[in-house]
Amino acid sequence: MASIKRDAVKQKWEETEFPLVCETCLGDNPYLRMTSEPFGKKCKICETPFTVFAWQAGTKGRWKRVEICKSCAKAKNVCQVCIYDLAYGLPVQMRDKILREEGVKNTSAMLAVPQSDANRSWFNAQQQRMIESGEGEGGLTAAAHAKLQSVARMEPRYERNLAKLCSFFAKGECNRGANCPFRHEMPKDR
Repeated sequence: MASIKRDAVKQKWEETEFPLVCETCLGDNPYLRMTSEPFGKKCKICETPFTVFAWQAGTKGRWKRVEICKSCAKAKNVCQVCIYDLAYGLPVQMRDKILREEGVKNTSAMLAVPQSDANRSWFNAQQQRMIESGEGEGGLTAAAHAKLQSVARMEPRYERNLAKLCSFFAKGECNRGANCPFRHEMPKDR
């Protein structure tokens, strides 16, 4: 590992021991076996390589893996897997829409990431500095906080972790039987 850290670009690569995830993504089983792959993937936001974690979410759950790096998740206060807000349990798009409607503009969670490499690395350094100093937190108005609290979904929803329905089973044509990775249940109309 010492040779990797000598390169100035690779010093910014992220190494972590545990992901930043919500209770729903961890699943209902308190005993997890988690795999990690150092520098296994580039972050979908900042394109920095980071440690990839994977685990089975619950006893009947699908395999989950992190999608964004921990620094981006901390900056935006979201789960690394489902990209839901950690404080309110909402999708990020819904949270940002409510914050815009309430007139909140200067939170680090709503800032757009620059597209060029030089600007992106400067932006990441600024975000990291804000996280370390604790500046990026707060900035919510009382009205925005009240509205977010009213639509918050904080109880875990483990049904999100279940395998997808088998479309062939619904048609009566699935020939995999017990080896099928999908759920063998009839779909419920919404």
